[in-house]
Amino acid sequence: MKTTPTLIGDQDEPGRYEIRLKGHLDDRWADWFTGMTITREANGETRLTGPVADQAALHGLLRKVRDLGLPLVFVVRVEPEPAQRPAGNP
Repeated sequence: MKTTPTLIGDQDEPGRYEIRLKGHLDDRWADWFTGMTITREANGETRLTGPVADQAALHGLLRKVRDLGLPLVFVVRVEPEPAQRPAGNP
Protein backbone atom coordinates (compact mmCIF):
# COMPACT_ATOMS: atom_id res chain seq x y z
CA MET A 1 0.00 0.00 0.00
CA LYS A 2 1.38 3.41 -0.95
CA THR A 3 0.92 6.25 1.53
CA THR A 4 1.17 9.96 0.96
CA PRO A 5 2.58 12.24 3.66
CA THR A 6 0.02 14.55 5.20
CA LEU A 7 0.96 18.20 5.14
CA ILE A 8 -0.19 20.40 7.97
CA GLY A 9 -0.21 24.13 7.33
CA ASP A 10 1.71 25.99 4.68
CA GLN A 11 5.25 24.63 4.35
CA ASP A 12 6.47 27.96 2.93
CA GLU A 13 5.60 29.83 6.13
CA PRO A 14 8.33 30.72 8.58
CA GLY A 15 8.80 28.06 11.22
CA ARG A 16 11.02 27.03 14.10
CA TYR A 17 13.23 23.98 13.52
CA GLU A 18 15.45 21.69 15.52
CA ILE A 19 18.34 20.03 13.69
CA ARG A 20 20.44 17.41 15.47
CA LEU A 21 23.92 16.42 14.40
CA LYS A 22 26.19 13.63 15.61
CA GLY A 23 29.29 15.32 17.00
CA HIS A 24 29.96 18.72 18.53
CA LEU A 25 30.29 21.99 16.62
CA ASP A 26 32.76 24.59 17.87
CA ASP A 27 31.56 28.12 18.62
CA ARG A 28 33.43 29.31 15.52
CA TRP A 29 30.54 27.95 13.40
CA ALA A 30 28.01 30.31 15.04
CA ASP A 31 28.38 32.86 12.22
CA TRP A 32 27.67 30.15 9.65
CA PHE A 33 24.37 29.35 11.36
CA THR A 34 23.24 32.93 12.05
CA GLY A 35 19.99 33.08 13.99
CA MET A 36 20.29 29.49 15.20
CA THR A 37 21.16 28.53 18.76
CA ILE A 38 23.94 25.94 18.96
CA THR A 39 23.71 23.60 21.95
CA ARG A 40 26.25 20.85 22.58
CA GLU A 41 24.48 17.95 24.27
CA ALA A 42 26.10 15.58 26.81
CA ASN A 43 25.39 12.63 24.50
CA GLY A 44 27.84 13.97 21.90
CA GLU A 45 25.23 15.58 19.64
CA THR A 46 24.82 19.20 18.60
CA ARG A 47 21.35 20.74 18.55
CA LEU A 48 20.66 23.69 16.25
CA THR A 49 17.39 25.48 16.98
CA GLY A 50 15.86 28.62 15.63
CA PRO A 51 13.61 30.26 13.08
CA VAL A 52 13.77 29.29 9.42
CA ALA A 53 12.13 31.58 6.87
CA ASP A 54 10.91 28.92 4.42
CA GLN A 55 11.76 25.61 2.75
CA ALA A 56 14.51 27.18 0.62
CA ALA A 57 16.22 28.47 3.78
CA LEU A 58 15.86 25.05 5.40
CA HIS A 59 17.53 23.40 2.42
CA GLY A 60 20.33 25.99 2.68
CA LEU A 61 20.89 25.03 6.31
CA LEU A 62 20.94 21.35 5.41
CA ARG A 63 23.55 22.03 2.70
CA LYS A 64 25.74 23.67 5.35
CA VAL A 65 25.30 20.64 7.61
CA ARG A 66 26.27 18.37 4.71
CA ASP A 67 29.35 20.47 4.00
CA LEU A 68 30.50 20.08 7.62
CA GLY A 69 30.57 16.31 7.19
CA LEU A 70 28.78 15.64 10.49
CA PRO A 71 26.08 12.95 10.36
CA LEU A 72 22.54 14.32 10.43
CA VAL A 73 20.50 12.70 13.22
CA PHE A 74 17.15 14.37 12.53
CA VAL A 75 15.32 17.51 11.47
CA VAL A 76 11.97 18.47 12.96
CA ARG A 77 9.73 21.50 12.79
CA VAL A 78 8.81 22.44 16.35
CA GLU A 79 5.75 24.37 17.33
CA PRO A 80 6.16 27.33 19.64
CA GLU A 81 5.08 26.58 23.18
CA PRO A 82 1.54 27.82 23.88
CA ALA A 83 1.25 30.97 25.96
CA GLN A 84 0.78 30.29 29.64
CA ARG A 85 -2.74 30.95 30.89
CA PRO A 86 -3.22 32.55 34.29
CA ALA A 87 -4.37 30.14 37.01
CA GLY A 88 -8.12 29.94 37.32
CA ASN A 89 -8.84 30.68 33.63
CA PRO A 90 -9.68 27.45 31.79
